[in-house]
Amino acid sequence: MMMQTPLLLSSFVKRAERYFPEKLIISRTGENIHRIPYKEYAKRTRKLAHALEKLGMKKGTKVGTFAWNHHRHLEAYFAVPGAGAILHMVNIRLSPEHLIYVVNHAEDEILLVDDNLFPHVEKLAPYFKTVKHFIYMSDSHDLPETSLQNVHSYEKLLEDASDDYEFPEDLDENTPAAMCYTSATTGQPKGVVYSHRGLVLHSFALGLADAMGLTERDIALSVVPMFHVNAWGIPFAGVWYGTTQVLPGPMFTPQLLLDLIEQEKVTLTAGVPTIWLGVLKEQESNPRDLSSLRAVVCGGSASPKGLIRAFEEKYGIPFITGYGMTETTPLVSLATLNSDMDDLTMDELVDVRALQGLPIAGLEVRLVNENGEVPWDGKTMGELTVRGPWIAHEYYKDERTEESFKDGWLHTGDIATIDEKGYIKITDRTKDLIKSGGEWISSVDLENSLMTHPAVFEAAVIAIPNEKWLERPLACVVLKEGTERSDETKQELLTYLEGQFAKWWVPDDVVFLDEIPKTSVGKFLKAALRNKVNEFYQEV
Repeated sequence: MMMQTPLLLSSFVKRAERYFPEKLIISRTGENIHRIPYKEYAKRTRKLAHALEKLGMKKGTKVGTFAWNHHRHLEAYFAVPGAGAILHMVNIRLSPEHLIYVVNHAEDEILLVDDNLFPHVEKLAPYFKTVKHFIYMSDSHDLPETSLQNVHSYEKLLEDASDDYEFPEDLDENTPAAMCYTSATTGQPKGVVYSHRGLVLHSFALGLADAMGLTERDIALSVVPMFHVNAWGIPFAGVWYGTTQVLPGPMFTPQLLLDLIEQEKVTLTAGVPTIWLGVLKEQESNPRDLSSLRAVVCGGSASPKGLIRAFEEKYGIPFITGYGMTETTPLVSLATLNSDMDDLTMDELVDVRALQGLPIAGLEVRLVNENGEVPWDGKTMGELTVRGPWIAHEYYKDERTEESFKDGWLHTGDIATIDEKGYIKITDRTKDLIKSGGEWISSVDLENSLMTHPAVFEAAVIAIPNEKWLERPLACVVLKEGTERSDETKQELLTYLEGQFAKWWVPDDVVFLDEIPKTSVGKFLKAALRNKVNEFYQEV
């Protein structure tokens, strides 16, 4: 028998402090950039836990953060769960209605708020039912003029707290540690609670060589917001491994990200495709030295092959597509390369990198459809289901649990194929699949193909009603600057697709738009797109 030592997040802080005291957290908070060694970070984290307990935080208390990626947010990542309370990372990009809902549904009692976000929270505060304290996160001790009660300076609270605070060691590893809410394309957001055990095991996974391979040697730039599925777990795992962390702070730009990569010699970074499209555009017009990068990880939606090719071929940087959800903490799979792929041509390599990849060790996946479990032949589509030690088994106080969690499996709502080697390819969301004349058409495959055309910046494909076939695909395209919107361009795009797909897959029409509506985390918002298209046709 083995020792039953609990898997707790507080052990991450202790390890960083003991083994990597001089390694840095490089934190941008606006005009200022802070370079904080882990030994100082550990002191500040303990002080924050003590300060919050003095305000009334107890085991199980919900503490919300309304913040960008910076060192104070990272201190809360461990101070709150380390003390046995629950950190709720509020998605600041939600609509006001949804922000009010998630704060009230989570029953947050304390809110930590960035100074530049405070005016927004101040407007919503009268609708918060459970919040007792607001903590103003700023580089100074000064507080804003406000009518809100119980507003405290973050830095003053730390100044008055003790760094002798000790995290409790009697927590059960299954104690809730953190929670996030889905970004909600329909209905209210759904809450997912992460346990200490799940977050620790997910952090183990990020260190696997066949995953992100995160190590002490890395300098990791977390572009994914810390309020979006734990910034894909990099801030948690980075503290454990002693990774130098670069936190870009508020309202960053492609220029800023490239400057940070070059100046700090970033080795690993992660973000959604829209981020990397902007970075690539800036890099091509104003090149930086990217030689330090060993990998760019991309997820949230399908990665355009042209984007992948540019990083892989032009800059020699592995561009690794991944897949995950709020419900999966989030890492499920990554498009890493197996040993039998060493001799791939560039075209073949790009094809593999565009997949959602191979499931991470520790997880099980399968596909199911109306006929049961689907074969792994790379062709037959089914809904992707997942189970494992960092996969949620329910939503927080939400009756929609029954729709997604069945027989011990999370039903993701994503339609996929899996090939003989186990590589996952997402073809659509269940609600976005196009069924034309009884046959399925993958909007994602059409989108990926369109975005390889040199004239296309972004493309989304949706279903429109059709009397004969019930549904037909429609391509919605944002052209690159300088490309003319014309019938000739439209026909060129359709001809481009005809060379790659069966005739009945090719959209009936192409609509040119200024932009494609997106969710708060950069995914195409197809419900809003359908409304936009309806308006377009009415105007025409």
